[in-house]
Amino acid sequence: MPKPPDPMDVVFQSVARQSLADEVAEQIARMITGGGFKAHDRLPAISKMARQFQVGSPTLREALKKLETVGVVDIRHGSGVYVGQAPNSILITNPVFGANPSRKLLVDLIDSRIPIEMCTASLAAANATQEHLDEMERLLARAENTLADGDMLTQVNLAFHRQIALASGNLVMHQILDVIAKLFTQEQRVILDIKGNRAEDHGEHVAIFEALRARNQELATSRMREHLERVREVLMGWDSHQPNVS
Repeated sequence: MPKPPDPMDVVFQSVARQSLADEVAEQIARMITGGGFKAHDRLPAISKMARQFQVGSPTLREALKKLETVGVVDIRHGSGVYVGQAPNSILITNPVFGANPSRKLLVDLIDSRIPIEMCTASLAAANATQEHLDEMERLLARAENTLADGDMLTQVNLAFHRQIALASGNLVMHQILDVIAKLFTQEQRVILDIKGNRAEDHGEHVAIFEALRARNQELATSRMREHLERVREVLMGWDSHQPNVS
């Protein structure tokens, strides 16, 4: 009988492949930003890029999937690979978190968001266009109609926060929140269940929007801070061994 593979060999091979795909993803991103490519431009064929970066096609495809996740490329099956809507997106590769996020991870996530979103709220109060405000209002109306659907509500709530970041006019903060939303969607869904009162959470979003519409930077900042700090307070009291209420 053939000798079974050493588990450690399997682990090391997996890490090596993952690291190579991350490296190739970063090289492709640099190729796009440094090569004069614009949104919707078609990239070279996968086989050609695989030869260019001296990797196999599976590794190249894995790298492209990572880039597609953050909007750098758009993979159109049967047509090719194109530059996405966000070719300058910040690329954070290979996040490794467990299937059941810990309280520390969730608190760290909120702690990361608080200073960024206080700033985006302040800037959005000053810089938001009517189009930005209209989109926020549309998202709030949609959220109100999906309070019973946790998965959909999570997506809409994240879109609301990202719209505020977009309205801030700060490209880096918008991209950071965009990446956070895409990488931590599952964790945000867990946070929604832990907080429990979806109507109250929605009301806090409405209050933030009203401050933005009034162009009151101080009020928008304080309401965003209070909103996220309430979430943090709930997380600090959460017993991770208890099932969440969906």
